[in-house]
Amino acid sequence: QVQLVESGGGWVQPGGSLRLSCAASDDIFRTSTMAWYRQVPLKAREMIARITTGTIRYYVDSVKGRFTISRDAAKNSVDLQMNNLKTEDTGVYFCNTVPAIMIASREYWGSGTQVTVSS
Repeated sequence: QVQLVESGGGWVQPGGSLRLSCAASDDIFRTSTMAWYRQVPLKAREMIARITTGTIRYYVDSVKGRFTISRDAAKNSVDLQMNNLKTEDTGVYFCNTVPAIMIASREYWGSGTQVTVSS
């Protein structure tokens, strides 16, 4: 029973902050590197941050220093604290394993959560 449920998106002005949460199923959370992906118009989903089961973190340059990914074992949650948001951060944010979880040879994705940064 694979589950990936993203929440916490919304509208914020440039320079503001948002905290996204991803509720993952137990099997995924306990054994997999987890990541946040972002999809913007005219582009494919891009991994922007990931965290291993040992809490080793990686960020793409565009978010490094502004975003923080974390894992909460008590809640099977993967969170993304986003600070100093820019208009370029606008997009739909998804969580998933690295690489994306496969079911019947197809990638499984949740619905994502929309983040809109504008003045």
